[in-house]
Amino acid sequence: MLLRPRLLKRLLAVVVTVLLGPVLIRPEAAHAYTPYNTNYKDGYEQLVWTQPAYNPAGAWARELYIDDPKKPGQPLHSPLKQPQDLFIDSNDQLYIADTGNNRIVHLNERGELVRILEVKESPLNKPQGLFVDTNGHIYIADTGNKRIVRLNKDGKLVREYKRPESKFLSASFKFDPVKLVVDKRGFLYIASLGGYQGLLQLDPEGNFQGFFGANATSFSVIDMFKRFIYSREMYQREISKLPGSIASVATDQDGLIYTVSSDVETQQIKKLNIAGLDQLGGKGEFAKPGEKTVFGEIAFSNFNRSVPVLTDLTVDRDGNMTAIDAKHKVVNQYDSSGNLLFFWWGDDSTVTTKLGMVKTPTAIANNSKNELFILDGENNLVQSFRLSEFGALVHKANHLTQEGKYEESEAPWAEVNRLNAYYTPAIAGLAKAAYKKGDYPRAQRLFAEAGHAQGYSDAFWQNRLFWFQKNFGMLMNAILIALLLLFVLRSWSRRAGWRAEWRSWKEQRGEYGLVRQLRHAFTILKHPIDGFGALRYERKGSFASSLILFVLALASYCVMRAGISFIYNPDVFLEINLLVVVVQFLVIWLVWVVSNYLISTIYRGEGRFRDVVYGSCYALFPLVLIGLPLTVISNVMTLNESAIFNFMHVGLFLWIGLLLFWKVQSMQNYSVGETTVNVALSALTMAVCGVLVFITIGLTKELTDFVYAVFQEVTIR
Repeated sequence: MLLRPRLLKRLLAVVVTVLLGPVLIRPEAAHAYTPYNTNYKDGYEQLVWTQPAYNPAGAWARELYIDDPKKPGQPLHSPLKQPQDLFIDSNDQLYIADTGNNRIVHLNERGELVRILEVKESPLNKPQGLFVDTNGHIYIADTGNKRIVRLNKDGKLVREYKRPESKFLSASFKFDPVKLVVDKRGFLYIASLGGYQGLLQLDPEGNFQGFFGANATSFSVIDMFKRFIYSREMYQREISKLPGSIASVATDQDGLIYTVSSDVETQQIKKLNIAGLDQLGGKGEFAKPGEKTVFGEIAFSNFNRSVPVLTDLTVDRDGNMTAIDAKHKVVNQYDSSGNLLFFWWGDDSTVTTKLGMVKTPTAIANNSKNELFILDGENNLVQSFRLSEFGALVHKANHLTQEGKYEESEAPWAEVNRLNAYYTPAIAGLAKAAYKKGDYPRAQRLFAEAGHAQGYSDAFWQNRLFWFQKNFGMLMNAILIALLLLFVLRSWSRRAGWRAEWRSWKEQRGEYGLVRQLRHAFTILKHPIDGFGALRYERKGSFASSLILFVLALASYCVMRAGISFIYNPDVFLEINLLVVVVQFLVIWLVWVVSNYLISTIYRGEGRFRDVVYGSCYALFPLVLIGLPLTVISNVMTLNESAIFNFMHVGLFLWIGLLLFWKVQSMQNYSVGETTVNVALSALTMAVCGVLVFITIGLTKELTDFVYAVFQEVTIR
């Protein structure tokens, strides 16, 4: 049976596509399998899966051969052994600190061996750091010999820098150099093993110039408590708290110094100017005022709460910083302002080695093409990574944004957003472009979608200003008409006499009723001590009125938690679980009532349990009075009015606290001092109850698991 010509053409087209498709498709569009996951995490700790930013490109220095000294002319396999550092110079030449072999391996830009540097006139001993300046001079941190070695471009020893002699350098300082950089003046910045003082700064002649970029000493609440109650002798016996030491150092084209520290919890990466001031502190799209920047990402931090251990970093031509986490095998990349771009990680538990999986990352560097090279200390090789199409597009768009070219960045950001609609930097980049073009409604919507509080506030301020300019006349006319109507109504009602009749009827109707009891909440706000006393002695409150006020306060608190603008309440961006909010409110209030009643009973209090319940309900009335209006107002405020919002928000809970204090004083017939002791003991009792609850839950879970295990054992047998 013969095939029709049209059908035959279709079959031939299918065959050609199957056979030649992999050749015709661009490599960037159909990237090879990557054995790691690439993610992004915004300021709200939301994890986003993205396309790979980098693709594995190859493995270098895996097969190194040198001339056999015993058999001249014969190649001898000489692999890397425990390499510790990697440096790429301005010509894309690679230098590897082959620590285990006490040498420096020099590769060209194609990964071919150029030479082996051993400094035979003064042999190296466990070198751990490298730097090559623009003149080709090679600086080596010769850790085992406690010195810095400087070689010329031919590999000849020029000079060595040992521990400097200076009266400003303490005798206890140990000079064990592990990493270094050299600035354009020839000044050396040396990271010493365990050197908590910062980078050791030497001039070109080796003279000590000072310490540079030291980390701050951590100081916790427990330390403050110890300093308050410990005697001088007791405090001196405490282990000294020292700043974290610098693990590695790098520099960029502008001469800024970058440090990375592995034993600190915040500000692990620093971008230091010539004065030693960090340019990344508090930076970033999601940075909160007064909050220290945290670097190093873990995909599932809720299940793995260990702290990232950053050991090395590199800075590319666009100012992007890439740091490696040696403990969790994570590569983190941030832009020049400290905003996260990507981080990637994979499962390295398999026995076989895969291209792209680094078993033990010890150093990282990049070349002029922004390709990454990671030194694997376990597999003794260098793995190279090339930017993917998606990664290159993000770099291009973000670089334009960092330079302030927002309108030019709109097209690449739009393409990034098309490829991954959940990638937050693309949404924020489009919002900035819209803001720059004056499209404030679109900018406000995009900033809200990205959860970018500052950008949303700025765009909303512009929209609010335009609204007032457009509707100011109508708004003022409405206010004047309303005031005029109110004046006319008051004058007419006064002449008609029905206001006095209404007031008389209202007083007779609600003299001892529920309305009167609810109105007593306003009396407590004006005269708290007398008002709470009236609840106990004059029966101005009841179970019904207390329940109504409590329900209203609970509803107001839920509305506040879910309705306050996200620029003041970031939790709103993550969809608050109101059931959890209700349970928290109920538990805290109930524990307060029980704790306060028990302490009052023991501490000569006169109030009954009913009085404690009623008073605690009436003390929550500011939540109803201020909470709801504050929620509404927050949605028409910007961050420029944050002082007003914070004053009202803090004042609200401070007011409730004062009302609870006066409630205890009035109902228990205490002095101010006795009331203070009662409230403090009540708070302590609440804390103890919380600890007991957690212990009980933990033991219950353990008991349940034990019973279930026994049940399984019995059923199996």
